[in-house]
Amino acid sequence: MSSAQIIRTKVGIVGGGPAGLMLSHLLSRAGIDNIVIEKRDHETIRNTHRAGILEAGSVKMLTDTGVDGRVLTEGHRHDGIDLRFNGVSHRLDFQDLVGESVWLYPQNEVFVDLAVARKRDAGDVRFSVTDSDVLDLTTDVPKMRFTDAEGQRFEVHCDIIAGADGSQGICKRAIPADERTDHFIAYPFAWFGILTEAPPSAPELIYANSEHGFALISQRSERVQRMYFQCDPNEDASVWTEDQIWDELQKRVDGPDGFTLKRGRIFEQMVLPFRSYVCEPMRYGNLFLAGDAGHTVPPTGAKGLNLALADVLVLFEAIDSFYAAGSRELLEGYSDTTLERVWKAQNFSFWMTSMLHTREDQSSFERKRILGELNSVATSRYGQQYLAEAYTGWPSA
Repeated sequence: MSSAQIIRTKVGIVGGGPAGLMLSHLLSRAGIDNIVIEKRDHETIRNTHRAGILEAGSVKMLTDTGVDGRVLTEGHRHDGIDLRFNGVSHRLDFQDLVGESVWLYPQNEVFVDLAVARKRDAGDVRFSVTDSDVLDLTTDVPKMRFTDAEGQRFEVHCDIIAGADGSQGICKRAIPADERTDHFIAYPFAWFGILTEAPPSAPELIYANSEHGFALISQRSERVQRMYFQCDPNEDASVWTEDQIWDELQKRVDGPDGFTLKRGRIFEQMVLPFRSYVCEPMRYGNLFLAGDAGHTVPPTGAKGLNLALADVLVLFEAIDSFYAAGSRELLEGYSDTTLERVWKAQNFSFWMTSMLHTREDQSSFERKRILGELNSVATSRYGQQYLAEAYTGWPSA
């Protein structure tokens, strides 16, 4: 292997997904040099399909900073959701309740927009790196090492390293075990997810609680839809036939109104186990975690990407203050500031997940209590407002 070439930059960013690219974009706009490294190649990230509900604040971040306006032209604005239980739908009108909306726009499309923006602005983003490492994190010159796609070894000397490399990345694990607390909970169920060539079954998302388990009826476009139903984490998606999948989805949304799903060819089916996790603190020396590197949430509350972008905004403002005013105050407070929102999001995601799913060992009392909770939300303007505010996104601090 060739000897390492040393590069100097202000901020090293580990992770080239939406969080890392957005931080790089914001820093570059402020004149702060940075380098992004990512172990995956561009096409792998672009073709990784994940959920895509964007809060109003996330949309504003994309459009107001000159990333791209495709979220507004290609995405779909949703002004509410349906809570469906006992076979009856209850619409929550976000505009009426809190004056906000969300946008249906897949996460991989957010990545595409950010990658195009970084290339347009001559950003230094290096995909397909190997042998990456971070070190000297508690010194004034933290470093990241990697081998690029051509086999050249590099050592990047930074002032700050941002760990935006996801839940399986290296940055979180670079914090010594005795310096961090790993808060974790595993859920006893997973989601069986499909992509199907079919017209939308509904104009907005339907969150359905039934005695057979949870179902989410979502959309992707006019021709492709994404849907999920609750299943065992050990379920083998490959053994299910299309008719079995559609029948399972349908029985979870059946009701006296005769609501019927619009069926089509299923071209992707998978099982998605999920969990809640928080790394505390989200800072170690001059390493700062953002997004899934520091926390994961179940998808029920649509918080994952939005929470990552909220982290990025807090971190950008702290770094910008450091270089513009020479103050470390916001950097020192980064972990406490972002964790306040993280724990609100964890609470909301846990609440939505617990309220909408059905455990196999659930007693009749628990089943009736959950229906009472859903009814309390659906019939109370204050209950609806809490859900609507959390779902569309809390204001930035």
